[in-house]
Amino acid sequence: MSPATLSKKQREELLKILNERFENNMTRHEGLEWADLRARLVRKDGALWSLNEMERTGGEPDVIGRDKETGEYVFCDCSADSPQGRRNVCYDGEGQEKREKEGLRPAGNVLDMAAAMGIEPLTEEQYRELQKLGSFDTKTQSWLKTPAEITKLGGAIFGDRRFGRVFVYHNTAPCFYRGRGFRGVLTI
Repeated sequence: MSPATLSKKQREELLKILNERFENNMTRHEGLEWADLRARLVRKDGALWSLNEMERTGGEPDVIGRDKETGEYVFCDCSADSPQGRRNVCYDGEGQEKREKEGLRPAGNVLDMAAAMGIEPLTEEQYRELQKLGSFDTKTQSWLKTPAEITKLGGAIFGDRRFGRVFVYHNTAPCFYRGRGFRGVLTI
């Protein structure tokens, strides 16, 4: 079994979790049917593996819509707080390396972790859209996919919800905090 393949039991368990979450959060995906989504999921071993990684790290992935142009389903981490298994990370590998040279131990970095999971970090626009579906990151923060003009200067952006509003801030890419992780998106 390759690292991107789940056993039959793992697939069944994940599909059951995703189905329950889908049914319990219909406001996130009005007009979509589980049977259609399930039919697509069972044909996508790699996508199921990525969704399992999202679930394993505490992301609680759920469908938040469907791409109007491609027809692909859009999954996103919908955990109330930034996924527990993806916190305490720098934004990029360069930032992680800098901190490690200083004797600090970040848990990794957003870009490498997301790539290894087969997902993308949320953009600022995607993060703001997610926040329309509920109140996320009221106690934590999530790194966001940062535009190149910011990363080339050593910075990165992150967001949270405080005081009933969504805020997007900046920090240096090497920073890492216990309460800051990242949310991912996956299209299937």
